[in-house]
Amino acid sequence: MDKIDCLVIGAGVVGLAVARELALAGREVMVVEQHADIGMETSSRNSEVIHAGLYYPTGSMKARLCVTGRDTLYAYCDERGIPYRRCGKLIVATSETQSVKLAGILAQAHANGCSEVAPLAAHEARRLEPEIHCVAALSSPNTGIIDSHAYMLALQGDAENAGALFAFGSKVTGAILREEGVVVQVSSDSNSNGVRDEIELHAKFVVNCAGLWAPRLARLVQGLDQSATPGAWFAKGNYYSLAGKTPFSRLVYPVPEAGGLGVHLTLDLGGQARFGPDVEWLDDAVTALDYRVDPRRAEKFYREIRAYWPALPDDALQPAYSGVRPKISGPGEPAADFMFANHGSRHYLGLYGIESPGLTASLAIAKHIMTMVGSM
Repeated sequence: MDKIDCLVIGAGVVGLAVARELALAGREVMVVEQHADIGMETSSRNSEVIHAGLYYPTGSMKARLCVTGRDTLYAYCDERGIPYRRCGKLIVATSETQSVKLAGILAQAHANGCSEVAPLAAHEARRLEPEIHCVAALSSPNTGIIDSHAYMLALQGDAENAGALFAFGSKVTGAILREEGVVVQVSSDSNSNGVRDEIELHAKFVVNCAGLWAPRLARLVQGLDQSATPGAWFAKGNYYSLAGKTPFSRLVYPVPEAGGLGVHLTLDLGGQARFGPDVEWLDDAVTALDYRVDPRRAEKFYREIRAYWPALPDDALQPAYSGVRPKISGPGEPAADFMFANHGSRHYLGLYGIESPGLTASLAIAKHIMTMVGSM
């Protein structure tokens, strides 16, 4: 049985950040990832937005870690030469009813420490983005966009330079919590004989960063108090790209909807516009995710986008990609906060519901996890 100090399960952006933080602190770290490379699920299927921290309940983990993580992430990008752009965004109200909600978002933003967020009259918003339609708006100058893959590569490089080891194509199939640590069963990709290797690792400490599958993985750990294991829901978000050049230089968000932030306009670092995500709840028993984008969903996209961009041309939207949010609250329920649970164990820590703003908050999440590990 191979022994390891810290085992991180999952090599998405948060798993990479946690592995980096642990390794830089001098811990012996191994990362196991079921896919062939880093960030192949939620971390590579999102808007690549650096969020400012406006929407989340004041004092929540999402609010605190997003604001701290945003500033830390911008500094890290500058230090490492990771491509990003602090382009800013507008949150637009297209009716008087939405204007009332906009005032609530402004108050929430200021309570969260985002004092730079400012209200705009409709003519002020159109001065910034002439093709926008709204009755009022908010300006968030600290919102940005990032090359998420370059960011993840930098995290992996830091972790490896500090001694962390990565095992790709390695899926956790079971675990047993013991007094001195956790025995983890790992099934690796087929060897040259076509036979999968089955190994056991004895880890003094396990950090479950499995994203979509974190609650399911927690239930595989024999001896773990499962009363703290949350449920899991899957909310698919579809994206469409814009054919042709966009007239916008900032991100444009509608007033948030249930389950997400609405169909918003984001930009990539090349200036190409894309729209999404919507909210498509999937069966919570899903084991294999279908990331195909149904072209028939475009009708709803046109309707929602034209509320704030009436000049969107016909046939301008093309199916692009989709992602799935790892939610721990279901349809019709209030959005859950990030959840970090040790289940009463000194050897296990689970990260659950790390959806947006997980990418923005990733470095701050890693710092928080390091604090929790040190106190256990």
